[in-house]
Amino acid sequence: MRCVLVINPAAGGGLPAKVVGELTDHLRAACEVRTVIATNTSGTASAVRRAVEDKADVLAVVGGDGIAHLAVQACAESSTSLAIIPAGTGNDLARSLGIPREPVAAARAAAEAISAGARRRIDLGKIAGTGWFATVLCAGFDAKVNARANRMRWPRGQRRYDLALVRELLGLRARPVRLETERGVLDVEATLIAVGNTGWYGGGIPICPDALDDDGLFDVTVVGRVPRRELVRILPRLRTGRHVDHPAVTTLRAKSLRLGGDNGWLGYADGEPQARLPLTIRCTPGALSVVCAAKHV
Repeated sequence: MRCVLVINPAAGGGLPAKVVGELTDHLRAACEVRTVIATNTSGTASAVRRAVEDKADVLAVVGGDGIAHLAVQACAESSTSLAIIPAGTGNDLARSLGIPREPVAAARAAAEAISAGARRRIDLGKIAGTGWFATVLCAGFDAKVNARANRMRWPRGQRRYDLALVRELLGLRARPVRLETERGVLDVEATLIAVGNTGWYGGGIPICPDALDDDGLFDVTVVGRVPRRELVRILPRLRTGRHVDHPAVTTLRAKSLRLGGDNGWLGYADGEPQARLPLTIRCTPGALSVVCAAKHV
């Protein structure tokens, strides 16, 4: 069993050498390990792509949702299984897979799963002309919050998203959006749209609370036109998933959809910028093999 371990040393504010050693030791108890320390995004992308091209059995990545997103691009529809060792700010894909959120514990769990042959396949979203995503694609207010949070260097963790959210409230505006699915067309004045392969984004916000990563469907959450003060009332419900009960919120499920509208919105997926609307998205069942024993949290 061959594993390539790709580490983002800046994750979590900087991983101590001792922790890196522990991660490697745990994995070596289960398989042959080659370790790559990635120094930048292009180097990380090359490392994960090379691991899959070399037909590694497992690609293990250490970092946040950014490195997980790069790994998904490489592992999608391949024979290489992805193991995630979370050490970032959001860690939403790891959360959806039930992976321990502490790096050493996650490495230990990954080693146990590798030894036991524990794998499962999850769906992925495919954006036409762009790439794959594993968690949530968003556009509108939440995408702007994501973009602002990505630019911020302080504070760390969930507080960064909260502060970005407050700042983006000042410029809140609904925009016309057309959603075309296999079940019909919905024209709406929307504040935000989230297309969930899994339920969480933004460091643990269950924006699509009922989404399952292996049902062949997206869960879509649309927040319509609401005054700023009403959105402020909705936001606390996001932490519990109760926002879907608000009359301004529409939910639906679809195998594929096209997001259109003359609104200039930029779509974000897995926390990374993708392309401006219109976007065509499809759910690809079982496109990714993950090293993970738990099915859902």
